[in-house]
Amino acid sequence: MTSAENNSISSATAGLSALSDSHELRLFRRLAWITIAAVYFLILVGATVRASGAGMGCPDWPTCFGQWVPPTSEAQLPDNYQEIYAARGYSDTRFNVVKTWTEYTNRLVGVTIGLLIFATAVVSWRTRAFDPRIARASIAAFLMVGFQGWLGSRVVGSNLMPGMITLHMLAALAIVAALLYAVAQARRGIMASQSVTDLDPRFPKWLYIVLGLTVLQVAMGTQVREMTDFISRLQGEEMRSSWIEAMPWFFYVHRSFSAVVLFSNLWLAKLLLGSVGLAHTLTKMTLAMIAVIVLSVTSGATLGHLGMPALVQPTHLLAASMLFGLQFLIWMSYRHARDAKGGIH
Repeated sequence: MTSAENNSISSATAGLSALSDSHELRLFRRLAWITIAAVYFLILVGATVRASGAGMGCPDWPTCFGQWVPPTSEAQLPDNYQEIYAARGYSDTRFNVVKTWTEYTNRLVGVTIGLLIFATAVVSWRTRAFDPRIARASIAAFLMVGFQGWLGSRVVGSNLMPGMITLHMLAALAIVAALLYAVAQARRGIMASQSVTDLDPRFPKWLYIVLGLTVLQVAMGTQVREMTDFISRLQGEEMRSSWIEAMPWFFYVHRSFSAVVLFSNLWLAKLLLGSVGLAHTLTKMTLAMIAVIVLSVTSGATLGHLGMPALVQPTHLLAASMLFGLQFLIWMSYRHARDAKGGIH
């Protein structure tokens, strides 16, 4: 590389770093991180609702038992409410105040987070001078919230059909991805100051291998999740401890494959520690990712060996969702550091 090219890269990096410290970007990053954390909280709440069997606590949408504020006792419903909902295809509807308010709280949390995403989109508009893609991704996330709300109504309308629940989950991850993309773009100046010229040349290739392994593991996880729904309907909640015995072969592949994912990420961390050190942002994010994988493996092992305890299912799903987010952010951050510094490709 010529001295002129080096000077050009240095000037661009300096300018990027200065812009990244603007008030608008700092405000956006702060709000976006809060919003992303809130979306993950909603994923945890939704998984808890499902694991507790409260998914049909409100058999209609957007109202709950035909009311904007759900009842607190069965006496507040019509005497023939079960016949009404049986005619709509919900023959086993029975009011349960705990399940009803659990599902209704989930909906309230969803609306609150929708407002947070809207606020993030509004604030992102002021960052267009730095990078218009920040605003585009933030607005896309807000538009996806509308689709997610409609999808939620279809989940209720389908009486919790497993495929619809999986699609609902994937839509939530798409919102996370859009927000993380916006945050990564807003952090370009920060990553521009992180040198990757000394990065182990095996890192880029290994990063893509790790991403591929994670996608494969998550895909198997969605199949296990749908099979769990099928078995739970077939055997009932009272047979939860025997669900594992009815699982097909891909459950055992999914369980064993978690070790492959863990050790491949440990190797990725070793490459980073040996080349750019512990203080580098990529190393810190990778170590955080390994902690999430350990949580995922531990919760998965608990589900597999202790009879599928309901309280552990949300933890396992949350860990898988966080793994997806962290790997996506690592990939984006590496690309920004590489492009700013002219590092290895």
